[in-house]
Amino acid sequence: MTRRMTVVFHDDQLYTALKVEAVRRRLTASEIIAEAVTEWLESREDASLLPVIKAARAEYQEKGGRPWDEVRQG
Repeated sequence: MTRRMTVVFHDDQLYTALKVEAVRRRLTASEIIAEAVTEWLESREDASLLPVIKAARAEYQEKGGRPWDEVRQG
């Protein structure tokens, strides 16, 4: 499904840089914007996992653990 959206650039230099990069990469500006938004959303998802990762590390430090190679071998 294709959706339309208008993006307003308040910075002429950013707009120009986007258009130049689009030509350089042989992509449309909308493809570059979609790629950038996708990467931003993925980074937000990764950021939401940081507390879980920190908790797992703290638990490992407190209780110890086994190396992955040892676990994998069964």
